[in-house]
Amino acid sequence: MNQMLELRKFVVPEIIIGDGSSLLINRYIGHFASKRPMIVTDKNIRGLPWFNDITAVIDDLVETVIIFDDVTENPKDYEAMLGAELFLTHNCDLIIAVGGGSPIDCAKCISIVSTNGGHILDYEGVDEIALPGPPLICIPSTAGSAADVSQFAIITDSKTHAKKAIISKKIVPDLALIDPEPLKTMDKHLRAFTGMDALTHAIEAYVSNAQSPITDVHALEAVRIINSVLEPAFKQSPKLADLYQLALASTHAGFAFSNASLGAVHAMAHSLGALLNLPHGQCNSILLNYIIEENFYAAPHRYRQIAIAFQLPVETAPDDQVLQQLLSRIDTMRQNLEVPDRIIVETKTPTLIKQLVSTTLHDPCIITNPKVFTESELEVLFEKIISES
Repeated sequence: MNQMLELRKFVVPEIIIGDGSSLLINRYIGHFASKRPMIVTDKNIRGLPWFNDITAVIDDLVETVIIFDDVTENPKDYEAMLGAELFLTHNCDLIIAVGGGSPIDCAKCISIVSTNGGHILDYEGVDEIALPGPPLICIPSTAGSAADVSQFAIITDSKTHAKKAIISKKIVPDLALIDPEPLKTMDKHLRAFTGMDALTHAIEAYVSNAQSPITDVHALEAVRIINSVLEPAFKQSPKLADLYQLALASTHAGFAFSNASLGAVHAMAHSLGALLNLPHGQCNSILLNYIIEENFYAAPHRYRQIAIAFQLPVETAPDDQVLQQLLSRIDTMRQNLEVPDRIIVETKTPTLIKQLVSTTLHDPCIITNPKVFTESELEVLFEKIISES
């Protein structure tokens, strides 16, 4: 079938983006007629001044505010179950996720269980959720995960130490309030990791075998913005306008990957992050060039367009030069952002590599990668990126 005639869907939430948008939460408390909202966040965010500003505009409008802050990096299944129990115990009627990808993903999982029952891992996969959850409002504090606009939730199975993907339009938030003000409290390394996460979202969505003309627009725009803003925002204290641009890029990339899905970078990063408890953006940053090199000749025309979005002079260059210029630009970006090029572990064993390969092959993101990877190819890649201390 002609690609332009293939069926595609595009799902996004209502968003308000701009300075001060987080404080509009008071209007939406009324719109949802909420009297007992639950805020899902983490303990670090709970102590920040802008978080208190958000709760202050809510307090006078409701009977009580329940705060669940037992969320850790790479959120675990039992954290979602604890949150759902708290939500039901206090008869809450709205979820407000405040934070980065971890609190927002956990909030989505709390939403699922609070309405559908069972265990959160029962809903792994695509469209396995029967009923939509309570209203969900997201206020992101980072510019990278785009969990605030996506139909993905990633949760770690605490028994197998593997990340599980839950994908459904029933977990697309009802509203995202995307405010650059909370981004001021990111340190420069978090800005780097989350920015590279957004870049990876954009690149993988653009070369995904489920891409569409609509996702393409958002993916390439995210690449253009990140190429111009991320490194300056890392090297110096960023202006609010720069943080807005990073938030905008993350949102564009989120629109793209939520509807086109991702690829091998994320499949491998999910495995590494769950098993070794590593920051997701760091894993993506390290993996990105390895996968581009593997994928390139499966979609050379698409990687050429990505290189052009990076403002590289490749319009008439042969494919091998396009690949080398693109790899060089991303490698320079990674170095400027002080992201390491390897993952260091105390002991690298064949068992570790095989476990990583197994979880990668079972990750749904691998399905939309432009190249089909073999088990042995993934073993070689993990061997390359993991070193012993």
